[in-house]
This record gives sequence, C-alpha cells and structure tokens, in this order.
Amino acid sequence: MAWDSRRRAKAERLAAARAYASEKVVQTERCKDLLHTVIRPGDRVALEGDNQKQADFLSRTLADCDPGRLHDLHMLISAVSRPEHLDLFERGLATTLDLAYAGPQSVRIAQMVEDGSVRIGAIHTYVELYARMFTDLAPDVVLLCAARSDRDGNLYTGPNTEDTPTIAEAAAFHDGVVIVQVDEIVETSKELPRVDIPGDWVDFVVTADRPFALEPLFTRDPRHIGDVEILKAMIAIRGVYERHRVISLNHGVGFDTAAIELLLPTYGERLGLKGTIARHWVLNPHPTLIPAIESGWVASIHSFGGEAGMERYTAARPDVFFTGVDGSLRSNRVLAQLAGQYAIDMFIGSSLQIDRDANSSTVTDGRLSGFGGAPNMGHDPHGRRHASQAWLELATGSGAARRGRKLVVQMAQTFRSAGVPTFVETLDAVDVGRQAGMPLPPVMIYGDDVSHVVTEEGVAYLYKADSLTDRRAALSAIAGVTPVGRTADARRTEELRRDGLVAFPEDLGVDTRLATRSLLAARSIDDLVAWSGGLYDPPAQFRDW
Repeated sequence: MAWDSRRRAKAERLAAARAYASEKVVQTERCKDLLHTVIRPGDRVALEGDNQKQADFLSRTLADCDPGRLHDLHMLISAVSRPEHLDLFERGLATTLDLAYAGPQSVRIAQMVEDGSVRIGAIHTYVELYARMFTDLAPDVVLLCAARSDRDGNLYTGPNTEDTPTIAEAAAFHDGVVIVQVDEIVETSKELPRVDIPGDWVDFVVTADRPFALEPLFTRDPRHIGDVEILKAMIAIRGVYERHRVISLNHGVGFDTAAIELLLPTYGERLGLKGTIARHWVLNPHPTLIPAIESGWVASIHSFGGEAGMERYTAARPDVFFTGVDGSLRSNRVLAQLAGQYAIDMFIGSSLQIDRDANSSTVTDGRLSGFGGAPNMGHDPHGRRHASQAWLELATGSGAARRGRKLVVQMAQTFRSAGVPTFVETLDAVDVGRQAGMPLPPVMIYGDDVSHVVTEEGVAYLYKADSLTDRRAALSAIAGVTPVGRTADARRTEELRRDGLVAFPEDLGVDTRLATRSLLAARSIDDLVAWSGGLYDPPAQFRDW
C-alpha cells in the first residue's frame, strides 16, 4: 500500500506548473495557465472569500478558465460575496458549494439552488467550515490573498489576516497546493514588515492586477440610526448589560449594536456604568466603537478581521488592539471565533426571522444568506469551565451538575422594512431547507440557546422560563402585533412582568422620551473621524465631504 499518494500527486502538479513560474513567482498574465495546470477536474478548491477580504484576482481568473479543462469542482468558500463566485457554477466549472455566508449574493444563490445549478453541501459557521478542511473536506488547492510576499513565498497579510493562515495550513500540511495573490512582491523577507505565513507553506505567488478587494462590512453610518434603534439600545443596556454586569462580549453587525456602541459614552456614562460593563471585546474594529474607546470604556479588542479605513487608528491604539511589531492589526478569524465561543460572557446580534420558540434564521424565502459566525458564538458552550459574574447569574443545576450559562441575546425590531414581521409562527428556513434537499432546516441560532430577546417593546428573559409555554408567552409579550405577538394574553403578560420573565421600558427605568438622536455620541461619519483625532480614514462611499 502506498502511503504518500497525495504527496506524489502534488509533486506531479508542481512539476507541470514549473513552466509558468520562476521558482515560486508566477507572472500575472500566466495565472490562468497555472490554474489550468495545477487544478484538476473534481478537485476540492478552497477560495478565500472572507468576511471582508477577497482573493478576487484569483476568483476572476478561475471563473474565466475553460470548463472543458476544469469542471466538477467542489468549492469551499466561507463568504460567497462576489459575482464570480457564482459564475463558477453558471459556467460549468463547479458543481458543489460548501459555505458559511452569502451576503450580497444571497438572492442569486437561492435562485441557483432552486434551478439546480448549485448543489449545497452545507451551510456552516466559519470555524465549522475551516474545521472540516482538516477532516473530511481537505482541499486539493487553495487560492488565497495577502498584502505582500517575498520571492520565497513568505507572506505579510497586514491588518487583514483573517482566515489566510488557517486555510493555508489545511493545504500545506496535507499536500494541497497553495497559491496566493499578492499586491506586491519584494526580493527578501527583510523588506516585509513582518512574516505572517512562512514561505515553506506557499507554493506559488502571483502579483494581482489590483489590490485585493476589501469590503467595509462592519461600518455603519450613524446618520441611519433612528429613534427605534436608540430605544432598543437603551433597553439592552439597562435590561441586559447593566443587570448582568456583562464584561466580555461580541456584537453582531448591524445598526442595533452600533447604537449600543454609540450610547455607551452618553447613556452608559449617565448610568455610571463605565468600568463595570463592556470592557473586553471580540470584535472587528467597528468605527462606531471609537467614541467608547476614546472615552475609556474599552480595555481590549481582539478582531476577526480588519476594517477598511481603521488601519491607522488600530495601529495608534496598541493597548486596545492586538497589533504586530510593525504596528498593524493582527486579526485571526478562527482564534477570534474561539474566543467568542468560550471566553466571552455574551453574544448579542440580530436576525431576519424569529419564531415563537426563539429559533432564528437569516435564510428567508428567496434569500440564502448563510450565518457567518453567529451560530458559533450564539450558543452556550457546555465545555466552558471558567466563571464570571454574568455567567454565574444564569447558573442552573445543583451539586456537581451546577454550571453557568452564556448570555445569547437576540435583538430585533418587531417589523422589518415594508411591514414584514420579524416574529413568525414558522421560519421560512424550514421550507427553504426542504426545497433545497437539506437534511436539516438552516436555522442560525436554536431557540434553546437564546437567553434573552430584546425588542422596542422590552426584554424577554427566556432563561428564567420553567417551561416551553412560559418561554412562548414571554416572547409573545415583547413581539408587538406580529403573528407571534398577537397570541399574547394581557393577564399572563402582567404575571410574567411580576415574575421577572418580561420587562418593559418602564420596568427597567428607561425613559423613552430620551430615545432621540441627541443621545448618540456621534451622529455622522464625520463625527467618528473627529473622535479618532483624524486617524479614521473612512472609505469613499461613507464620505459626504
């Protein structure tokens, strides 16, 4: 029996590709020839489509390859966010897709799944997909991106390291081929600010035709934060952060959590909460967190990835952010997801739909957006053993079975745009999963993991419920006039308020008259720039000057 078949197969691919490379360096115009030679029909190909950064030169080049030579590829793409990611399937190059998030391609991918041009392996969390690259989804070829490389393949990823080291390692140590597009190639590693990935993990580097694509995914313009978002933020701060003394946390992306960040230096300050909540964060460098950082609220932030325009700011705040000797941010999605799973007291995020049992999903009718990292951080990890005040406050059991619980908070407005209810009897994901032939409905966060739900109506403390009936009653009490909310019984709601399972703004001491934009620490992108002392350099689409 041969024990080195993968190694011999890789050696054959590399030998065939030498015609297009000078040692490890491939000329830009020969990249398609390289891909035609190195990738084989039926290969499992990991394409770096991260939350923010994209190996877009390699994805565009792959999508332009000849389907007569490359076909039946099994694509592993964590964030399917570029048109060419799906062009691969329309052109017949790929057939199967394993992903974590689809974002702007969510409508198109739903249509392609329906018409059979894309077969979904599974919708994962980020770390789940990467973990499978080390088990049953080991890639044959990986296509990555970095800021710079030397001629030996040593890589500098800069502020946007994200998933590159993890995907590279999955291939490099199991005889897959590692190809990296870079913005610039220098002669030696001495010309790199630091080495983030060693050259012996890398087989080929190619200078891209333009810098790799970088999306400001976590930037929210304060101008779009309205009174309802501010009210929800006030309710969350008083009803969750203050009540449970949440010290370590993750904020999901969105205007709801951006409002909380901008209320910490104002509303939180009035409540005397600085130093008692929201100290340690697992979070991308949210621009809306700048006022809280500058006001002394934040002790540390470890990031999944960078954020366009925040490079100089993070470099200037090394006590807060994890940075390298060169001053640039060191992000790492897998390690941040691990911290978000085990090391924080609370995850708080939003969803597109929530059912009467608090199951939630961003997969709705005609939209297959995926989950990203929410399911990983939005659950109570039974493997946690260290204690904190917030974790112990939700403790259950007795004796050896007694353990704490992570706060998993869903924050939602009762109705979305165009009057679409957020709270529904049955998630669209159930039908979508059935129609797509998925073995399970694509639920983002399961209801039994959800400890709190916050709306503009109040807070449902689901962790206090002794029965499913009580959970449903508590949720309906703060679900407004949605299909779930209309099942609420006024007398039962009063009982739940008395027993502490439901709290309305007045129960929390929230003065709803204060819920105006004047409460925000910054009301525009320009205000955020001012708070940063000019260090924040917002992307062009967020500038109005």
